[in-house]
Amino acid sequence: MTLAVPPHILAIPPYVPGKPIEELERERGITGSVKLASNENPLGPSPRALAALAASLETLHRYPDSTGYRLTRKIARRLGLAPEQVVLGNGSDEILALLARAFLQPGDEVLLPAPAFAIYEIEARASGAVPVPVPLRDFRTDLEAMAGRVGARTRIVFLNSPHNPTGHRIGREALAGFLARLPAEVIAVVDEAYIEFVRDPGEADPRPLLEGPRPVVVLRTFSKAYGLAGLRVGYGLMPAGLAAVLHRVRPPFNVNRAAQVAAEAALDDEAFLAESRRVVHEGIDFLREGLERLGLFCLPSEANFLMFALPGEARPVYEGLLARGVIVRPLASYGYPRHLRVSVGRPEENRRFLDALRAVLGR
Repeated sequence: MTLAVPPHILAIPPYVPGKPIEELERERGITGSVKLASNENPLGPSPRALAALAASLETLHRYPDSTGYRLTRKIARRLGLAPEQVVLGNGSDEILALLARAFLQPGDEVLLPAPAFAIYEIEARASGAVPVPVPLRDFRTDLEAMAGRVGARTRIVFLNSPHNPTGHRIGREALAGFLARLPAEVIAVVDEAYIEFVRDPGEADPRPLLEGPRPVVVLRTFSKAYGLAGLRVGYGLMPAGLAAVLHRVRPPFNVNRAAQVAAEAALDDEAFLAESRRVVHEGIDFLREGLERLGLFCLPSEANFLMFALPGEARPVYEGLLARGVIVRPLASYGYPRHLRVSVGRPEENRRFLDALRAVLGR
């Protein structure tokens, strides 16, 4: 059977996720591996979220609340926003898809830093739009270059802060200056998947970004700091008028009942979030010190991972770590063949990673 696939769909580069730990262990014939490749919360989910999830299982035969009434209002209260400014998604990825579906037409342009989260380009191309990558400068988003690439066909500008995989954060002042330069009809999407790990809590307030005259969407997720990656629940913060447009194209029941219940409970577990931050901050400091002691260049990071450089190609080191049951993320697909990214784990996992890396490097 021959299918006619539109050229702009065939042009989409498939997303290549990190392999599940179970599959890697089967392939390599190893057990007891530690996965430090996907920027997950090393502590797992909040105990309160797990308890709420268990209590909700008997109602799984019911459809979820399509509006996400309780969760939407809890997020809004916590951030000082109106409920009408919150749109829930099956992961924050879905908010990207809704934006593309609602606002992009064939031939429109979408600006994005390069490298960046692959879904930005995938959603742009799926809508027939043209992705316009703007290379990083010194491992940082080049706001000046991005502003210079805005043209008559630009419809959406994607930014991620902290940036993945570099860990760099765009300060609120610099971000405000960039947004002020955008035309009124351009939507700025600020992906803040790792914002809970930023050490200055004042930088996490989304209101200064949303109170300006231009359309801005701030993306957040429960997959990282809240430890709910397997449930896929994220949200977008935006002007109420823009949210109303997204609700026109949002599928009903897009966030399942279990995800809503667990996310509500996770928001209430402030002690768990504080402990997650502490573990990550201490882990970042420990890993950076260990990497630098090995003579390796390590980028500063405000996320829960570190990107570091190796003297030569990173692939042999990645394979050597795999052989020792330590899974990290190679970055050749991001354009950095001599770099690896390691997520913060529990203290014993961080030590195991450094011991394995020292052995692989022969230090």
